[in-house]
Amino acid sequence: MGTPRNYQTQGIILKQTKLGEFDKIVTIYTPEFGKLRAVAKGACRPKSKLGGNVEPLTHSLMLLAKGRNLDIVTQSQTINGFLALKSDLWRMACGLYVLELIDSFTVEGGENRPLFDLLLDILHQLSEPDSNETALRYFELHLLHYLGYRPQLRRCVSCDTPLKPVVNFFSPGKGGLLCPHCHSEENRRYEQIETISTRPSFPLSVEALKVLRLWQSCDYATSRRVKVKPELSQELEQVLCEYIRYIVQRELKSLTWLKELRKESVSL
Repeated sequence: MGTPRNYQTQGIILKQTKLGEFDKIVTIYTPEFGKLRAVAKGACRPKSKLGGNVEPLTHSLMLLAKGRNLDIVTQSQTINGFLALKSDLWRMACGLYVLELIDSFTVEGGENRPLFDLLLDILHQLSEPDSNETALRYFELHLLHYLGYRPQLRRCVSCDTPLKPVVNFFSPGKGGLLCPHCHSEENRRYEQIETISTRPSFPLSVEALKVLRLWQSCDYATSRRVKVKPELSQELEQVLCEYIRYIVQRELKSLTWLKELRKESVSL
């Protein structure tokens, strides 16, 4: 038996683009099929039943029909519109950053249910009144894990010796930490090369390493109990964002917006 022409799935809308005057192409992340793109016909019409159900940051139940190039969303019903998240500029910016991360790291097709669950969970977390940037760091760390980029935080990625509780060095190009000895060896090699193809490693404090190791192995509830001071928060953001930038080879637009919003809130 072949694949049925019509199928149902739940999904989280990652992004939308206009197609002609009335239609939209929506990018959806689903538990069964991974990422897929589909046409939402008539979604731009004022009285469309699809409109609000295919907006980014919406968890919907959808009925789709197989199409020649792209499948077609024939029906859609909102499961959760995350209104608390959409009604606050900072939370919405965090949510859009999360969506861009998922979209940047994944290709169409390929089921990854843990990643779908992680995405759904972070949107719920960001909707909570007391949510903070810990949720974003936890999400980034586990996104990397589920997509095969889990950073090595326990052994030196060069000599494989267990890391000591001293300042070690994170290397985005090697996907983990270098011990002080291997870091100085790496620097010596870089001095002999005029052009450096990979980003050099940078220091990571003992405290930051402890937090990252804990977050790698705990649940959201536990991660939220960790009290992170502003300076440590900045360090954790740097290590994960540098690693992500190295993998996707660009700065994410939504991250730039987040940083601008943070500057504005500090200057107020």
